[in-house]
Amino acid sequence: MTDKKSIKRREFLKLSSTAMVAGLAGGLTGNAQEESAARSYTIEEAARKVGQLPRTKLGCSGREVSIIVGSGDLAAAPREAGILCGMNYWHKANQWIRSGTPDSILKNREGHYCQVTVDRVGGDHHGGRIDEEEHYAWVKEVLKRTGLGYFDDMQLHYGYHSREELKQERGFVRAFERLKKEGLVKHLCLSQHSYSGNARVPDGESAAEVLTAVVEDGIHEHAQFMYSYGGDPEMDEFVEFARKKGFGTIAMKTARGIGRIRDDPVFMEKLPAGESPHNALVRWLTTKTGLDAVVMRVKNLNEFVESFSGAGKELRASDTKAIRMMTEQADRTACRLCAKCQPHCPQQVPIAEILRFERYAMDDHDWGKARKLYAELDRKGDACVQCETCIPFCPQALSIPEKIAAAHTLLR
Repeated sequence: MTDKKSIKRREFLKLSSTAMVAGLAGGLTGNAQEESAARSYTIEEAARKVGQLPRTKLGCSGREVSIIVGSGDLAAAPREAGILCGMNYWHKANQWIRSGTPDSILKNREGHYCQVTVDRVGGDHHGGRIDEEEHYAWVKEVLKRTGLGYFDDMQLHYGYHSREELKQERGFVRAFERLKKEGLVKHLCLSQHSYSGNARVPDGESAAEVLTAVVEDGIHEHAQFMYSYGGDPEMDEFVEFARKKGFGTIAMKTARGIGRIRDDPVFMEKLPAGESPHNALVRWLTTKTGLDAVVMRVKNLNEFVESFSGAGKELRASDTKAIRMMTEQADRTACRLCAKCQPHCPQQVPIAEILRFERYAMDDHDWGKARKLYAELDRKGDACVQCETCIPFCPQALSIPEKIAAAHTLLR
């Protein structure tokens, strides 16, 4: 099955020669934008432009992973370019049950760290349950269908609701321990969302609170969490704490508001000549934050080159200025998803969830995903009564009721 679904050499060469520019042409200014709009890359050319990605030790395991993390749903052309650049850690490798595990990874299995992402069962990440037997069976089934032989990391997707759940509900850990004894998984990790004030999760707590307890618990080795430019003091403090404890950190949901920034010609003209928001962001994330690694979505080879060519490179004066301008712009338009407002909504509107879906639509231009997820919410933006109780708790002082109303119009 894997052979049938994997990219054959003929398809790979065709893909390599025809991968055209899209998406990030708006991320440059002046002549640089015109040059980018006319540019196309083969996979090999894109890899040469980016060069070898720096590697970093991921937490206490000491494994050296690429500073930019790949994903099982990464498009084929940037995936293959990433492999040529030394990308060796794959979040959501279980996604390959749909497309087939890439031959380039199967042929060099020991050269790659592949992660299986495990969701709760019997519901979504709010109402679903942790179930030892279901998780155990799921990982074994995914291994069978991907042909990977084993997973390097087993990740609890969306994380724990609270410190108490982490302490009391050990079914995921027990499933991991059974699979590890069989040689089918090696390391335990999680991705963590905030559940503080979430109407569907009684006694939910913030990502920083849960993650700090995870580190102190000492069983999980690393975590993914939402982090982007503009900073979040609570998460900054956690990153510093994690580094001291040898706990690995990977940022996700990193491109806050950049899609809107890139689509704003007035703003783009104000950027320093030749600057790209994505390139500046990657430089900042990989050199100024204390993070071990970063997940960033790219759709094609042009985005791959524009974004990842900044990995591990120090900020230039123009990058520093761009980051400052981007922060000021994003703070007016795009939620950080810190969820600090959430506990204060008397109507229990899922503010952070709604504005995360807004990001998918407005920044990633993935309207199908955004609308599908929004439709699944049991309480939507029209539950907001415009009381403005939430606003004083927003670090950005966003007009949250206005944003929620706009998001409801866009996504319903």
